[in-house]
Amino acid sequence: MTDLQEVDRIAAADHHLAVVSTTRADNSVQASVVNAGIVGHPVSGDQVVAFVTYGPAKLAHLRARPRATVVFRAGWNWAAVEGRTEIAGPDDPFPGIDPERLRLLLREIFTAAGGTHDDWAAYDRVMAEQRRAAVFVHPERVYGN
Repeated sequence: MTDLQEVDRIAAADHHLAVVSTTRADNSVQASVVNAGIVGHPVSGDQVVAFVTYGPAKLAHLRARPRATVVFRAGWNWAAVEGRTEIAGPDDPFPGIDPERLRLLLREIFTAAGGTHDDWAAYDRVMAEQRRAAVFVHPERVYGN
């Protein structure tokens, strides 16, 4: 498997739930569950896996060691995407992404990860209050069954 379209098909089959693995300072692995989706990178346009987070451990690991593996599964089908990461958020300024672009980007990622919302203003407010960030995983290895 080398196709992000196939990854997205598997992701969509189970609510875009994914396990994200990052590396701690002691080289052990930290894993958590997120909703993630495939989006165009906001600067390059390249397809990346993206998720929104405010997890302090996950963000600290990614700041220090900017790599992650994201695994989606649906039944016995699974797909993994490994690669370098980038963070864009209120605590992680990103060239070309101002606060307004970040607000819209968080919505775009949420939607790509299967999310819907009845009150986007409330969504925006919570994202800002929680200082949520966008994480992009550039696909260097894509594999699965």
